[in-house]
Amino acid sequence: MTSIPVGSRASLRTRRGFTAIAGVLAAVLVLSACSVEEPVQKPPAHKDLTLTIGALVPESGSLKKFGPAVSAAIALASQDVNDANARLTVNVETRDSGDSTGTTAEEAAADLLAARATVIIGGLSNGISKRVIDKITAAGVVEISPANDSPDFSNYDDSKLYWRTSPSCALEGSALGAEMAERVSDGSIAILSEDVLCGPLLPRAVSETFQRGGGEILSQETIDDKATDLDAIIERAIAAKPDAVAILGSKQAEKIAKAFIAAGYSGDQLFFSGLSLGKRSSGFAAGSLTGSIVTQPGLNISTISDFTDRLLEINPSLKDFSYAAESYDAVILASLAVLASQKISGEAISSKLQEVSGGTGEGEVVTNFADAAKIILAGGIVDYDGVSGPITLSDNGDPQDAIIGVYQYGSDNVYTRIN
Repeated sequence: MTSIPVGSRASLRTRRGFTAIAGVLAAVLVLSACSVEEPVQKPPAHKDLTLTIGALVPESGSLKKFGPAVSAAIALASQDVNDANARLTVNVETRDSGDSTGTTAEEAAADLLAARATVIIGGLSNGISKRVIDKITAAGVVEISPANDSPDFSNYDDSKLYWRTSPSCALEGSALGAEMAERVSDGSIAILSEDVLCGPLLPRAVSETFQRGGGEILSQETIDDKATDLDAIIERAIAAKPDAVAILGSKQAEKIAKAFIAAGYSGDQLFFSGLSLGKRSSGFAAGSLTGSIVTQPGLNISTISDFTDRLLEINPSLKDFSYAAESYDAVILASLAVLASQKISGEAISSKLQEVSGGTGEGEVVTNFADAAKIILAGGIVDYDGVSGPITLSDNGDPQDAIIGVYQYGSDNVYTRIN
């Protein structure tokens, strides 16, 4: 029998022991590796931010009737942002934009830039924005208009700093033309349009749509915004004896309408587009506007009573809520873009405006700032559908979704939405 030294037996047991232990450890490691979870992603770090918003609001001039609602909406939006505790504070500086006469708008824009505004809400009219857009964007500041409808802005050289929450007027012209074709079936119309209101595209859209419906254009006049003597133009249009007239503009709308009324035209023969006369037209004789039709971008105000009730808490004297929803949404979008970019700069804000409106990405749909802020601060993406509608900004700054409202004046010279 062959003898095995004791030491050799011990070594064999030891090796077998080590082998067994190593096998167990390897198995444990394999099992551990299989059960390791991915590290939890922490929300990105955020800091306290302060955004100064400038507001170009018409407090004087032909557009001042729209100023109170716009101011109240901007104030309400900034209040909602500040109350959300999202580490963002919004301060608002307001200046009078006036109208297309004088230099009020340019001076106001300069004041807001001097106040270090990073975003400017306004102007309301195309003419005002065209006079200040270069100054604003050259300073690296974002401009968001709640009312501009000129197609000129769609391809403007603005370094992607100009945006709007109101659709192009070409869409509004088509809506008015269709309404006229239905109401003045196979009839004739005259078109009088202010040259600063949407340029040639608005009257062209009205004309083409009306003619497609079987109507005839008897007279088409363009009015210089600075013209003081309109008698000859109005007389030519009346002399053509149209069945109805489309009045496209704001500054001269009242004068033109009164001339047609004096010539025997009734309210249901008058059609308005643009900033026109406003909801309550006290400058007209009682009942003279009965049946008149107005088109205006935006949703049905009566469906957003919760919103208008909140505006009335800020300004109980409000009667006209035109462009309030669009102004509110402009502030909210700018604020969400700040949270998403975590920077206070025009370029950074502009880079996120399309995303937070749902124009890019696949963000979660939200309808208020507080909920949207929570998602962004947790590292998510949002698609803000505002008071004015889905918005969904395109890369040229235009909203891709548009709602055009049709309104009709009653015997009290106050219009209500009918479509």
